[in-house]
Amino acid sequence: MDLSSAALLFAAGFGGGIAAAIAGGASLVTFPTLLAMGLPPVAANATNAVGLSLSNFMAALADWRRRPSWGRSLSWLFIINVIGGAIGAFLMLETPADLLVLLVPALIGGATLLFAVGPWVQGKLPGKGDNVLQAWRVALPLFLSAIYGGYFGAALGVINLAILSIGGLTDLRSTNVLKNILITGVSASSVWVYVWQGAVVWPAMMVLMAGSVGGGYAGGHLIRILPPRAVRLGIIAFGTAATAIYANKYWL
Repeated sequence: MDLSSAALLFAAGFGGGIAAAIAGGASLVTFPTLLAMGLPPVAANATNAVGLSLSNFMAALADWRRRPSWGRSLSWLFIINVIGGAIGAFLMLETPADLLVLLVPALIGGATLLFAVGPWVQGKLPGKGDNVLQAWRVALPLFLSAIYGGYFGAALGVINLAILSIGGLTDLRSTNVLKNILITGVSASSVWVYVWQGAVVWPAMMVLMAGSVGGGYAGGHLIRILPPRAVRLGIIAFGTAATAIYANKYWL
């Protein structure tokens, strides 16, 4: 990796970190950048997963006091997410390269669409209630979302916020903390699988992680200045452009 590629990847990681801190959707910036650098889809996805793996954990720590009351049911939900993340990572590694190439535009486009409609979905969710999670109601949906998270993971936060809200949580901050804790479980197991299977491109991962950590820190301050709507629109525009580019490259 030459200096210009490293600078581009660091900038993408930095921008993704800012996006994650303010509006989410970091993978919609970083994954297409890794593809543009010439990494095969599996290597790009594995490298992206490891490079961004600290973001949700740090976000959870930042607001740890607002986490829901932890008990046996939430412990089981965390374990379910760990298992689902590992399954998703194994499925990604077992996907034939020719098929994965065809899936890339659909994965980026679908994640961009989910990210775009996220605020609308959240606005339609129940806003009143006792803020008690019915774990049995969300166990299967969270398991399926964890498999998706281990497989690709972009816009996973939007999916999990919707599931947890439908399951009975009504306080946005506590729901967001639990979402970040569960995604940390997905990241931990999927990262372990990708590293164990040797799918990570380490130089690119280290540059990406450095950029994302710096961007996340900067985003914690910029959130007071930058309008989240403008950041969201920028991410949607980037994801839409990446979808068009890779649809033309792999489909047409």
